[in-house]
Amino acid sequence: MYPRLLAALGIALFAAALPAHSQTWPSKGLRIVVPFAPGGSTDIFARLVGDRLATALGQPVVIDNRPGAGGNIGADAVAKSPPDGYTLLMATTGVMAINDSMYKNLSYDPAKDLKPVIYIASITNVLVVPTDSPFKSVADVVAAAKAAPAKVSFASSGSGSSTHMSAELFRLMTGTELLHIPYKGSGQAMPDVISGRVSMMFENMPGAVGHIKGGKLRVLAVTGTQRTPALPDVKTVAESGVPGYESLSWSGIAAPAGTPPEVVARLNREINTILATPEMKQKLAEQGAEAVGGTPEAFAEHIARERAKWSKVVREANIVVN
Repeated sequence: MYPRLLAALGIALFAAALPAHSQTWPSKGLRIVVPFAPGGSTDIFARLVGDRLATALGQPVVIDNRPGAGGNIGADAVAKSPPDGYTLLMATTGVMAINDSMYKNLSYDPAKDLKPVIYIASITNVLVVPTDSPFKSVADVVAAAKAAPAKVSFASSGSGSSTHMSAELFRLMTGTELLHIPYKGSGQAMPDVISGRVSMMFENMPGAVGHIKGGKLRVLAVTGTQRTPALPDVKTVAESGVPGYESLSWSGIAAPAGTPPEVVARLNREINTILATPEMKQKLAEQGAEAVGGTPEAFAEHIARERAKWSKVVREANIVVN
């Protein structure tokens, strides 16, 4: 009897020693802030993960779209939220690795104010044009841009987004001048690309693949180092005459700095489990994305490498947003 009492007492004492937060979290619904408008890849991934995370945690997960300023409005809202694990950010290339070197008066510091939780997916971008565009290849785009500097326009989901920086890297590597037309999100940009109001876009694969397969857009190239299974016959930009070109977009989850480590660990564990399922891998692959997962530390290291790469592009392209 005594051993059982001692064991029970030990368990009780251990539970009492745990932070109150770890014993009760989550006791209410979570909110994932998407710093772009609905319809783009960031929004698609948030909804795929959010639905399954709600089941895993037994609490509702609401997707909160807060577009504007290249993702900074949504990111700032999360950075300034209570660090209790109930408000999370869809952390993108732009928000975590580009904006701090491009915006002069950034109201948050992604390296200090946001805690990486997990790397969700790596995404190739695709260079797309309207189906009636005169551009049939990457070479056509380069030739037109050199013949008429700043006349060939490109849409983006916002200044500093991967859709913007893919074009800036392309511009630097081809020695061309392109006209940037920023939008609040890919969902807003797509109609103008499809209609021909804008010449082209380096869109994230998930936001473009449906329009490509539906015959509304023509794809000229993918931005990764390898062709994608979603569009196996489409060449890379590097194969199309711009050797060494690579630009991948990515999405993950971040939380406000100071979020309890046990909450970060729980989120990381649950989302890793979600990403490992064949169903989730298939859904992401259908969008031209690859499930990644891993530890918070691995995601933080990835962000640091990306920040070094894109800050160099920002400097060389002389991109400054007040």
